[in-house]
Amino acid sequence: MPATPSQHHRHPGDGWVRCGDHRHWGLHGAAGLFLVRRGPAPDGRTDGPVTAVVLQHRAAWSHEGGTWGIPGGALAPGESAVAGAQREAAEEAGLDRVHLRVLGEHLLDHGSWSYTTVVADVRPGTGVEPAATDAESIAVRWVPVAEIAGLPLHPAFAAALDDLFAIASPP
Repeated sequence: MPATPSQHHRHPGDGWVRCGDHRHWGLHGAAGLFLVRRGPAPDGRTDGPVTAVVLQHRAAWSHEGGTWGIPGGALAPGESAVAGAQREAAEEAGLDRVHLRVLGEHLLDHGSWSYTTVVADVRPGTGVEPAATDAESIAVRWVPVAEIAGLPLHPAFAAALDDLFAIASPP
C-alpha cells in the first residue's frame, strides 16, 4: 500500500538549490542508487550480464513526476553519497544495504550542486524485491534492461544511463 504524504522522510538537507536558470533538490547535493541484477555468466562466474535494474516510477507531484528513475534524494549535512543513496533506497524502495555490493559512482557536477549515482549490484545468493515504500513512488520494481528504453525516463537519468551501465558491467 502506498504511503501517504504525511509519511515523507524529512532531513536537514531537504530544500531547493538554484543553479543558473533551474533548480535542484538537496541543499547539500543529492544521491541515488542504480541497482542491477545479473544473469548467469557463460563461464559460470557470478558476474554475468546485467538483466534488470530497480527503477522508481516517480509520483506525479514530485519533480519530473511521472517519469522513471532511481530511488534517491537529498543528502543530509555531512552524509556521504554512498550512505545517502543507501538510505534513500531503503526509505523509498525497501532495499537493505546488506544485500548490495557497491561497484562505483557517477557524478553529475553543477558546481554549486551535485548528484551522485551510486552503482551497485545484488550480492550473490541474496534475493532483493523492491517495493514502493513511501509516497514519492507510484511503483518501484525490477525492470528488464530491454524494457528501459520504452519508459518515460527522468531526463538526467536518461542522459547518464550509458555511463551507469558501463560502471555496472563486469571487466
